[in-house]
This record gives sequence, C-alpha cells and structure tokens, in this order.
Amino acid sequence: MECDACGSEEASAKPRDAGLGAFGSRRILGMRVDATSYARAAQAIAEMAQAHGGVTCVATVHMVMEACDDPSFQRIVNAADLVTSDGMPLVWTLRARGLADAQRVYGPDLVPEVCALAAARGIPVGFYGGSPEVMARMTERLAARFPGLRVAFAMAPPFRALTPAEDEQVVAAIRESGARILFVGLGCPKQERWMAAHRERLACAQVGVGAAFDFLAGAKRQAPRLLQHAGLEWLFRLASEPRRLWRRYARHNPRFAWRALAETLRERRPRRGSSAPSPSSMKGS
Repeated sequence: MECDACGSEEASAKPRDAGLGAFGSRRILGMRVDATSYARAAQAIAEMAQAHGGVTCVATVHMVMEACDDPSFQRIVNAADLVTSDGMPLVWTLRARGLADAQRVYGPDLVPEVCALAAARGIPVGFYGGSPEVMARMTERLAARFPGLRVAFAMAPPFRALTPAEDEQVVAAIRESGARILFVGLGCPKQERWMAAHRERLACAQVGVGAAFDFLAGAKRQAPRLLQHAGLEWLFRLASEPRRLWRRYARHNPRFAWRALAETLRERRPRRGSSAPSPSSMKGS
C-alpha cells in the first residue's frame, strides 16, 4: 500500500523549491530535503534571525515517513525555509539523486554551530522543550562553551497540551525576551507542527532539533561517530531505549528502505525518447 501523501497534489501545494543556503534539493517520498552543510545552514538561520524569522526542520527517516503518511504534515515540512538531512540514509539518497556534495547536518551538532555564530554576532537565542533538568544542564554547558552567547529565553513546557491562554503566555514571553533564534526540542512531528502554528506569531528563526537537548545536556548518550557515519545510529538508540523506539523503527525503517530505493531507481531510469544516440546517428559528427 502506498503512503497517503506520496505524489498527492494536495501535499505539494505551495512548496518551496529549495531551502535557504541549500545547493540543491530533492523530494524523498514527497518530502523536500535540502542539500546543505553546517556552515551554510548556520548562516541561513542567522540570516532568518536578522530578517523576519523562518523555520528550519532537521529531517530524519522518521520525519520522511511521518510526512509520507500524513499529507498535512508533509505540507508543513515542504513549506519550511530549510530542511537539513540529519540522517545518513537521507544523505545517501540525495547523493544517489545527483547531489554529490550533500552532507549530514545533524541536530546535536547544528545547535553548537549556530550558537557559535550567534555568540560571535551578538544574536540572542532561546530554547523551548525538554525537561527542566535537561534545560538547566544544557544551557549551562552551552554558556560555558560559548562565553559570548546570550541565552534570552529557556523554557521546558509541561508534558501536555497547553491551554490557549498558556500558549499565549509562552508566545508573549518569547517575544519579550528578544530571542532571535529559538531552538525547539519537542520531538517529531510535534515540534514541526508547533513551529508552523507559531510561524506568523513569532518573528524569530525557529529550529526544530528533536532529541538534541538531551544529548547536549548529557542526559542521553550519543551513538559513536563510527555508527553515525555508517547510518546505524538508529540501532544504538534502539538498544538504549527499546521500549520507546522499537515500534517506530519497525514501522518506518523497512518501508523507507524499499520505497526510497524504488523511487531512486525510477528517477535514474532513462526516460522514453531520451536514450543515447546510436553509433550510426553519430557518423559525420
């Protein structure tokens, strides 16, 4: 059975052709993923912060499959100003589709990259998500690592839906803080929906970074770099949190593997009428 959003006209309504700072983009199962680098992504986020804001999504296989299954979520991601390739399977897919210079832009490494640039340029930053303990440890570590960093806002919301009044208070607090870059760590797809819902209400650059807060605070272990580069970070995380993650990986990973491969093979197949010229047709050239 095909995923609900793949190839639907509704899902691709008003998309961006490419993200800010990207040197190319491709649709993977209907969801746009931009080929970029840490430096380009950080620069694009800083430019959003100094302009009128924007939204950056850090894409994984999980996000692609959520978007594949839900047209409304696919539209949200495709309307983002930048969609980086957090997972190595997405990097490999971009390269297989002609973007040979595609690089991984991993959320837990993107946050320090952006913070370094923000500290150098005096751009205030904010953080929304995680638990109070994680938030306190992470912001303390980042402030120590980047002495010039201005953390204007830091909030760990309750693990429930906010009331309209509470949400309005959060928006007002972010605005009053002066934060120009807001890192959002609510997990996929919640954080992407939150950023889209607040895009017109917040004039800052919003960056959805998933579990980056936990990693940066030292609350969770990151996979060794060797496993990350081999595309096996999911296996390390599964071993670390089997009860929470096994259903996600069992449902998404196999479907992504065969559908993305099939889509890539279709795109690389020569189109009818576009075959290479025969030797006889080249005589006299």
